[in-house]
Amino acid sequence: MFTTRPEIRGTFGVVTSTHWIASQVGMAMLERGGNAFDAAVAAGFCLQVVEPHLCGPAGEVPIIFHSAATGKIEVLCGQGPAPAAATIAAFRHLGLDAVPGSGLISAVVPGSFGAWLTLLRDHGRLRLEEVMAPAIGYAEHGHPLLPGVARALAELKDAFTTEWPTSAPVWLPGGEAPAPHALFANPTLTATWKRILDEAGQGAREVQIERALAAWYEGFVAEAIDRFGQAEALMDSSGRRHKALLTGQDMAGWRPAYEAPATLDYHGWTICKTKPWGQGPVLLQALALLRGFDIASLDPNGADFAHLVLEASKLAFADREAYYGDPDFVEVPLDALLSEAYAARRSLIGETASRDLRPGVLPGFEDQVAQALGMVRVASGEGGGLGVGEPTMAHLKPTLKPGDTVHLDVIDSWGNMVSATPSGGWPQSSPTIPGLGFALNTRAQMFWLTEGLPASLAPGKRPRTTLTPTLALHDGRPALVCGTPGGDQQDQWQLALLLRRIHHGLGLQQAIDMPLFHTVHFPSSFYPREAMPGVSVVEESLGEAVIAELRRRGHDLQIAPAWSAGRLTAAERGADGVLSAAATPRLMQAYAVGR
Repeated sequence: MFTTRPEIRGTFGVVTSTHWIASQVGMAMLERGGNAFDAAVAAGFCLQVVEPHLCGPAGEVPIIFHSAATGKIEVLCGQGPAPAAATIAAFRHLGLDAVPGSGLISAVVPGSFGAWLTLLRDHGRLRLEEVMAPAIGYAEHGHPLLPGVARALAELKDAFTTEWPTSAPVWLPGGEAPAPHALFANPTLTATWKRILDEAGQGAREVQIERALAAWYEGFVAEAIDRFGQAEALMDSSGRRHKALLTGQDMAGWRPAYEAPATLDYHGWTICKTKPWGQGPVLLQALALLRGFDIASLDPNGADFAHLVLEASKLAFADREAYYGDPDFVEVPLDALLSEAYAARRSLIGETASRDLRPGVLPGFEDQVAQALGMVRVASGEGGGLGVGEPTMAHLKPTLKPGDTVHLDVIDSWGNMVSATPSGGWPQSSPTIPGLGFALNTRAQMFWLTEGLPASLAPGKRPRTTLTPTLALHDGRPALVCGTPGGDQQDQWQLALLLRRIHHGLGLQQAIDMPLFHTVHFPSSFYPREAMPGVSVVEESLGEAVIAELRRRGHDLQIAPAWSAGRLTAAERGADGVLSAAATPRLMQAYAVGR
């Protein structure tokens, strides 16, 4: 089968990410004697520089990994919680019935910096200054600016000069949006990172990292965030001005935590995801439903395959709306949702497309499910506002809900594996903090301002994020990592990839190159939280016959251009130790490297 690029193979190490520079930076760490954890951290910091419109230093990142030293598969939660002042009553007092999709008021504790440094401290080999050096170099001396970044900044020029004036000095050098492919630097961010390294000092690498964490969460970074957030009310997508609820005290009281993954056994594979503070278990639920079908007999590019995957996704995402939330705050009956008895709901998948949101009703959750269904708001085509939602894949609007970020996967020669999906803190959705060179996240928009829902806002609670990296074992052996940007679509595109890999024996690049599709049937995770019942998006490369058959079955299809949906990357380690990696050609950015 023709592929758009070779599947990278070797034994030394592989890195794949959504930007070619980040992939090469990760590989450079392996060449220096570092391991997969060093490579992932270096690539993660680099992505904040070369894809600043999709992730930033004050964003968030879930990381799922296998450590060859411990033999464990763990999740490192880099999703910060809601501030102490972020109560439903506080938002209602301001006249808000939803958390705005942009601005200062939507920020939760920044988790990305803490997660990357924690991973490096506990599992890496290299020193902090070594892994941060490439990102600092690109921030200081410039990098060829992606056209998507230039376009996003040009669209926000007026907003930066009128509503968010602190953003202009960083993102509009000389008063103008930078040109595509022009060298673009961020000297303010460079100074921030250099000061962190100065305060980290020398000595043992673990002690150095602890000092850097203190500089961020308790020192000058937290102080600058606190000062700016309380200084002035600024415009957000509500059409009104608000200050931040996040304070330095919120930051000082938080650090990332490790936890066990949620898992499901599927045809000789064990798929590992985050717990239901993220949407990751929807992939597991969809697989549980699909266990009852002979997927291997279906054409992986055919109508039967697409129909089954779309309908299973609708059922799984309906349960996300009814049940998922931070399990430290709410009861999430995940064991029941992943049980074979519950998967008997697959009988709801018929020959025609469903237009109903159909969560299952577990005993004791009847009222909660009914309340979740009452929150469904059908898309009107309106909504929006300054910096709303997530930034890219805008070329597919309105057929695609907004949603995108970045992703990376790494495997080294020892068998360490890392999959991470950094996001948040981009300049389109929040004003840039003076003196720091980056913006806050807006992840609180994923909370509901209604009591009694699993994803209802509460201080200290994690928002139910869409960020969802994957790690899979084959016959009990850690074997594969993958992921993609794309908001609510992330687990849908990964589902197609995994099914094509598991059931049809396709290589990673072959599976990634095949046409993609997804449903937008359920409520979006992003402001204004609307659903598009019965609507699915398919790449035109699925073919006229398949598209016609899906429409005959009742799918309300929106056709996306070929090579336009999803930014999948993946890496795999065979039983013989041979490594492979692949990256999507879509958007012409992602790249896999290795040897």
